[in-house]
Amino acid sequence: MPKLTIDGNEVEVDAGLTVLQACEQIGIEIPRFCYHERLSIAGNCRMCLVALERAPKPVASCAMPVGEGMVIHTNTPEVHKMRKGVMEFLLINHPLDCPICDQGGECDLQDQAMGYGLDHSRYKENKRAVEDKEMGPLIETVMTRCIHCTRCVRFTTEIAGITDMGMLGRGEHAEITSYLEKAVDSELSGNVIDLCPVGALTSKPYAFVARPWELKKTETVDVMDAVGSNIRVDARGSEVMRVLPRLNEDVNEEWISDKTRFACDGLRRQRLDRPYIRENGKLVPASWDDAFALIESKVDGLDGSKIAAIAGDQADSEAMVSLKALMINLGSANIDCRQDGSQIDPSTRAAYIFNSEIAGIEQADALLIVGSNPRLEAAIINARIRKRFMAGKFPIGVIGEAADLRYDYEHLGTCPADLKAVLDAKSAFGKILKDATRPMIIIGQGALAREDGAAIQALTHQIAEAYGVVDTNKGWNGYNVLHTAASRVAGLDIGFVPGEGGLATHDIVAAAGNGDVEVVYLLGADEIDTQALGNAFVVYQGHHGDNGAHRADVILPGAAYTEKNATWVNTEGRVQLGRLAAFPPGDAREDWTIIRALSDVLGKSIPCNDLRGVRSMLVNANTNFMNIDIAVDAKWGSFGVAGDVTDAPFTSPIDNFYMTDPISRASETMAKCTETFLEAQEKATGTHG
Repeated sequence: MPKLTIDGNEVEVDAGLTVLQACEQIGIEIPRFCYHERLSIAGNCRMCLVALERAPKPVASCAMPVGEGMVIHTNTPEVHKMRKGVMEFLLINHPLDCPICDQGGECDLQDQAMGYGLDHSRYKENKRAVEDKEMGPLIETVMTRCIHCTRCVRFTTEIAGITDMGMLGRGEHAEITSYLEKAVDSELSGNVIDLCPVGALTSKPYAFVARPWELKKTETVDVMDAVGSNIRVDARGSEVMRVLPRLNEDVNEEWISDKTRFACDGLRRQRLDRPYIRENGKLVPASWDDAFALIESKVDGLDGSKIAAIAGDQADSEAMVSLKALMINLGSANIDCRQDGSQIDPSTRAAYIFNSEIAGIEQADALLIVGSNPRLEAAIINARIRKRFMAGKFPIGVIGEAADLRYDYEHLGTCPADLKAVLDAKSAFGKILKDATRPMIIIGQGALAREDGAAIQALTHQIAEAYGVVDTNKGWNGYNVLHTAASRVAGLDIGFVPGEGGLATHDIVAAAGNGDVEVVYLLGADEIDTQALGNAFVVYQGHHGDNGAHRADVILPGAAYTEKNATWVNTEGRVQLGRLAAFPPGDAREDWTIIRALSDVLGKSIPCNDLRGVRSMLVNANTNFMNIDIAVDAKWGSFGVAGDVTDAPFTSPIDNFYMTDPISRASETMAKCTETFLEAQEKATGTHG
């Protein structure tokens, strides 16, 4: 470990660190624009200059490795003069449009100019102006503000895995561009907005909408997929204005997907803000008492076997445990949280969580992906896989659809027969898994949400056993299930699955169609075939007028994820708390309170009166709910049901990344993304329509 002297203090740091990192370790802040911890070093801006004794000139601290005996000065008049000179050059062509810039109040250039800027400029020549670039429906450009830090270029190339952005020209003619005015086609493109240290790249949907000091900031979690990305929701009054990432090294690092970031405008559209009941074939507004009375009239005296409940993909844990308690009190075992009909085994926790944890991807040395397109199903996890791939020596095999995953892989086939072939230790990829120290399997819902899903899971269990995917001696479990629904793991944890003699989702729909089930309670369940419910009486509790609401006989308006204090469990099994950022519209209420009130009307009261009581029910259902923000290891066991498999190929359950749930389907921004990226692609390939 080299020893060096920084501002008169002798310190010992790890070899391989840069001078900038060494300074930050001892609490010295070095200004920078181009440097970013997760990107390669560029050394473009020169703002981080420091004085190094015996060096012929100032050094860029972001690019200078530490060395034994170095003497560094970061706070001398000479260093300040260097940085002021750099700042003067950066501001030569920068427009004075801070009052109308969306970056105002959050701009690194503003902040650094306060410390190193001059009150005048010696530059008298004409300022340079750069034409704005078209980068799609998400990114607004004002390229005259650009200081050529290349953070955006390095992010898209290194993290997102695309080459849609780059720098053309040299000197004062240099420009950051998307080349042929092409939209930046990546599920992570919005992160360049956060990375941009000036106002050159800003959010197009958020343009001229609000100022940061007007907004109430709430730390919560995302429910657009099962990753559970940590986010900050900024709201003004009752309206969510934007969603930003929150640092969590174990989950999403500091990135979020475009759907997480930009679908928030869907929270304002097609909202259910009052109860409705169906009269003469039409939904009409009603009071809570009338809605509850109508439900009571249909449920009263009805045998529990004729009542069923399905939980949707964004249902929170409190609502599901409350609904399960109500269904038990009604004598019904017909409950399910698996809208897609997944055959996953709920009896063994290791069978349905991402056991290695998301951060564990970086420790793996071989990967088999089965029936999943992680780029569409969990863009943040896909970025972590690419990060491990870029580190080198990481063979990846895919059984399923051949898609552009933003990294190289070996396509092993598309169907269960190809999965069986991997079980042969003489197979090429079987040898790779056998030789790996920490092999990993990721199995998606495209493999599990099939009639032979249980047999597929049994096959993957055999592969895990055969190739040491689970090694308790090393503390390694590389068997990972990738979910697409934010509510799925919590539902399985609390047992929101059919009880003894109960019906699963597809059976509930079929039984409702033939009259065996007379009342169906949909808790935000919109991804089922609601038209197949026949003449059943349908209660829909949710926050958007989506598929379930169109079929409902009674609508109970609930709160969206930003409008309640709720608990979510991500695909790792990590329990996280979501917090209320804005109040729900109109008469909408938090979901568990609606179920609690309804249980009283039905004479089947559930044992809770406040949020603490509901969370006690969660802990009683599964003690894992006590472990907030911790991914607890699950005990490995046997799961899956050996049996015959079909020849049908694995297909991803998601074909449109931008519209997967009621919120994103109501989003105008997501509609523009669909039109820009998907419909244009279909036209180009001749598959449109």
